[in-house]
Amino acid sequence: MEKIRISKILSEKGLCSRREADKFIELGQVLLDGKTVLELGAKAFRSQKIELKDKAKKTQLSKATIILHKPIGYISHLDDDKEFIPAASLITPDKYFKQNDNNKRSFFKTDGLAPAGRLDIDSSGLLVLTQDGRVAKKIIGENVVVEKEYLVRVEGNLSDDNLKLLNHGLSLEGYALKPAKVFWQNKDQLSFTLIEGRNRQIRKMCQLLGLRVKGLKRVRIGNVSLGNLPLGCWRFIDSNENF
Repeated sequence: MEKIRISKILSEKGLCSRREADKFIELGQVLLDGKTVLELGAKAFRSQKIELKDKAKKTQLSKATIILHKPIGYISHLDDDKEFIPAASLITPDKYFKQNDNNKRSFFKTDGLAPAGRLDIDSSGLLVLTQDGRVAKKIIGENVVVEKEYLVRVEGNLSDDNLKLLNHGLSLEGYALKPAKVFWQNKDQLSFTLIEGRNRQIRKMCQLLGLRVKGLKRVRIGNVSLGNLPLGCWRFIDSNENF
C-alpha cells in the first residue's frame, strides 16, 4: 500500500479542498494520528487517522455559500480589466432575500467568494458563489456529474425529429454531446437539463437546428433550485439543500 498526500485524503473525506488542506497544514491545523502535521506535502496511508483541529473546523463552518439570481448584463467571474460588471457586485445587504431562508447568519465578509461555474453575460438565473472549496468541487470538480436545468425561449420551427436530436445525437466542434433532457415547457419555451456545460452549449445546439434563442435562464443546479428568488437578489444556501 502506497502513501498519498494528506491534502488529497482530506479532500476525499470531504473535510476541505486540497488547496484548503495545504493552507491548514501550513497553519498547523491538521492532525495525523493525533500529531500535528508540520510538512507541506506530507503523505500518509488512508488507514491512518487524519483530521482537522477545532480552529480549522470552525473556519470551514464559517464559509458561506450563496445563490444569486443573476440578471442579463453581468458576468459570472471577476473582471480584471473593469470592462464588465461582475455578478458578485450584487452581493450587498440590500439585495439579501430573507424569505424562505432558514439560515440564521447575518451578512458576511465576501472575501474569497468565487463563482462555482459560469453563466453567460446574456443569460440570467441561478449562479452559485462560494467560499468553500468542497462546494465548488461538487459542482465543477473533475469528473463531476451534476444536472443543470434551463428554461430557454426560442424562435423558429422544431420538428419532432429535431427535438429528439436535442436530447441526443448532436455534436459540437467534433465532440459528441452527452444525452440531455429536452422538452417543451410551453408553446415557445423549452426545458433543457444538461450534465455538461460546454461554452454556450444550448445556444449552439439550437443554432444547429435553426432555432434562435431569445432568452435563457438557469433554474436549477443539482438539488438546488432558483425558486422565487427575485432577479438581482441573493440568499444563503439552506442547511437542508445539497448539490
